[in-house]
Amino acid sequence: MNFSRIYFLVSLGIFFIQQTHAQKISLSIHKLTADFHVFTTWQSFKGSFFPSNGMYVVTSKGVIMVDTPWDSTQFQPLLDSIQARHGKKVIVCIATHWHDDRSGGLEFYRRKGIATYATLRTDLLAQQHGEKRAEFMITKDTLFRVGQYAFQLYYPGVGHTPDNIVIWFAKQKILYGGCLIKSEEAKDLGNTADADIRAWARSIHNVRERFGKAAYIVPGHQTIGNDRLIDHTLELIREELEKEKEDDEEKD
Repeated sequence: MNFSRIYFLVSLGIFFIQQTHAQKISLSIHKLTADFHVFTTWQSFKGSFFPSNGMYVVTSKGVIMVDTPWDSTQFQPLLDSIQARHGKKVIVCIATHWHDDRSGGLEFYRRKGIATYATLRTDLLAQQHGEKRAEFMITKDTLFRVGQYAFQLYYPGVGHTPDNIVIWFAKQKILYGGCLIKSEEAKDLGNTADADIRAWARSIHNVRERFGKAAYIVPGHQTIGNDRLIDHTLELIREELEKEKEDDEEKD
């Protein structure tokens, strides 16, 4: 029996399965409600393809995009899909923090003539880390109106990153939580390299106190939910703090 040949064929088969899987899930768009749509792209993360969410809203003036695709090969296909589905162009793109799953497409979209926005905190961190930057700066919590839709950009405090903001559509009770808020299937807080775990809990409470209950919450990754995502995120934070405490006690 030629084990080398068998190993080669098995490895080749796994390669084709992985490639086919990646192609199948390159971009998906899910209608949330009325003019609100969630788009998802994937990247390799901890050995598997992991989803990242953004959102777009179709208005009478054009399309608002919140965050950009994680997969850079989908920057243009997303624009093409929006144009084909709705016959409208993206006119505004807002990044909710500096990581590349939120802001990686800012320069691409700016070159397309789309007005790109980020907070001053996000822009400073983007400069420090060599990430893409927005054209226009947001200096404070801001109420936007585009066409028939009004929405608020709110900085609740440090959490997943020092600059993470959320976006609230009050009339529709839709909260775009980004990576500040975890999905219900999340088992942990994920990437905490730039996080402040203790401050994160306070920031989550600030969101709840400011906006109350949401009908829909769009997390930065995985499945859309409702107000239960707030409670789940707080539980994950509590678990992480307990783990840190246990680790500190073991060191002592």
